[in-house]
Amino acid sequence: MPVSSEVLDRAYRSCQRVAHAHYENFPVASWLVPREMRRHVAAVYAFARRADDFSDEGNHTSQERLALLDEWSQRLHKAVETREAELSGDSEDLLFVALGDTIRVCDLPVELFENLLSAFRQDVTINRYETWDEVLDYCRRSANPIGRLALKIAGFHNATLDRAADDICTALQLTNFLQDFSRDWECDRLYVPAEIYREFGAKEEDLGKRCLPLSWRQSLAEVSCRTHEMFERGRSVCDAVGGALRIELRLTWLGGQRILDRIAETGYDPCMRRPVLGMSDFVPILWHVLTWKIQRP
Repeated sequence: MPVSSEVLDRAYRSCQRVAHAHYENFPVASWLVPREMRRHVAAVYAFARRADDFSDEGNHTSQERLALLDEWSQRLHKAVETREAELSGDSEDLLFVALGDTIRVCDLPVELFENLLSAFRQDVTINRYETWDEVLDYCRRSANPIGRLALKIAGFHNATLDRAADDICTALQLTNFLQDFSRDWECDRLYVPAEIYREFGAKEEDLGKRCLPLSWRQSLAEVSCRTHEMFERGRSVCDAVGGALRIELRLTWLGGQRILDRIAETGYDPCMRRPVLGMSDFVPILWHVLTWKIQRP
């Protein structure tokens, strides 16, 4: 049956509840995002959040998780191809009602959603990386689509801005890897590539201890340095947009940099205490937003 405006509004409200519940992981769903973007951003996030849950659900086998992701892909394409919906009353039906509308209204490439799903599948099958390029390729699919989709929802269809957003999204993903280094290891995941930690003489058998040895702290410092460079390369996108979205992106950029600073303050040993932002970080971040200097090409 065709989707009524009432059902469509209910579908978007359902996605917005998901986005608000996980705000700490998805800052672009905040109140600073222009009102006309919020429902579309929330629909994208709800799709990605649920797919990520599938890849992490410990009560399913690997094959079952991959099957769930395949089904998610099928529902994605069905949502794009039809304006009709068979509503059983669950939140997932509503999610795809909203997502299908968002993809059509904002003319979003389905390929970007498939890239996200391919990264989630990779989380099921791969837990070690040999090279830096392999890690970047994972980020290209796990993080960068979100930035590109956000820009397109905002009306920006510009290859240069896409590349700058890619740098920021990759940097944010790498920052999260550093921030969650201990948590990931407990789940038998290691995102620091072997070519980096071997360079410093680090070994996997030294992980899991209360304190990281120097070789591992040097490895994490190297990843942090490369991440800082990516933040700098992507900085221009924070100046290219306008209004409240510009403030939102600058806050996101500064917040990521601030977490890297917190990681450095631990001596690059985030295992003792997970580095997070607190109230003491609000004033300096706000100050840097207010004194932000636009970088000219």
